[in-house]
Amino acid sequence: MDIPAVLALFDREERQEIEFPGTTKEITSHIVRFLRPAPGMNYILYSDLDEASADAVIDEQVAYFSRIKRPCNWKVFAHDRPADLVQRLAARGFEVDETDTVMVLDVAQAPDSLLSLSTANVRRLEQPSQLADVVAILESVWDENFSWVHERLGSHMAIPGYLSVYVAYVDDQPASAGWTYYNKKNFASLWGGSTIADYRGRGLYTSVLAARVREARRRKVPYLTIDAGHMSGPIVARHGFEVITHTTDCTLKIDGEDGTL
Repeated sequence: MDIPAVLALFDREERQEIEFPGTTKEITSHIVRFLRPAPGMNYILYSDLDEASADAVIDEQVAYFSRIKRPCNWKVFAHDRPADLVQRLAARGFEVDETDTVMVLDVAQAPDSLLSLSTANVRRLEQPSQLADVVAILESVWDENFSWVHERLGSHMAIPGYLSVYVAYVDDQPASAGWTYYNKKNFASLWGGSTIADYRGRGLYTSVLAARVREARRRKVPYLTIDAGHMSGPIVARHGFEVITHTTDCTLKIDGEDGTL
């Protein structure tokens, strides 16, 4: 894989040109931001800054979101300028999350380890009413409220070809889940990737991954991306995903408004 070329394509298509249902996209001379209706989280996905402009632009964003009394997530990528952007955001009140690794699979080169793996226990959900299984998995794994999944993913399932949600079952009990967003260009993105603790070590995460890779291959999508954490990174690396950059979420909370990712 030509990583610099893929990264440049990723920056253009997945950070600047991308559109999201139910959001308002705003483009300024320095940033691309997306606004969701409350209580959804607003976010800055792309910035074009340098040493001279960064502080003023950060202050502008803090002032803007303070004025509308809404939180904001600024997604900083390792190759964004200036190099100390995360530190500058932290100095202005943004809470810094753990860094994830952005990894990409060249779908045409997907390995046999995924293409030949049995996915008999994995089902693609067909109706929003089935999302209760996804919520049960996520809440067990992360011990947080994921009720927003019903509205967010449910509405996206109604958009033809946009979202595919998969669940792996053990004895008809939901055990592992993950979903894929198709953005109609060169990339599709993998999200969710969670397995209930009691069911780990059985290859369920990989089975859900395999089902999503096969769908992307059938749909002739060139690249699959994932924001991989410390648990998922080693797994997807074994199956052909390569690192293209890293990303850190920096969240500005306004007057106790946490928002919903």
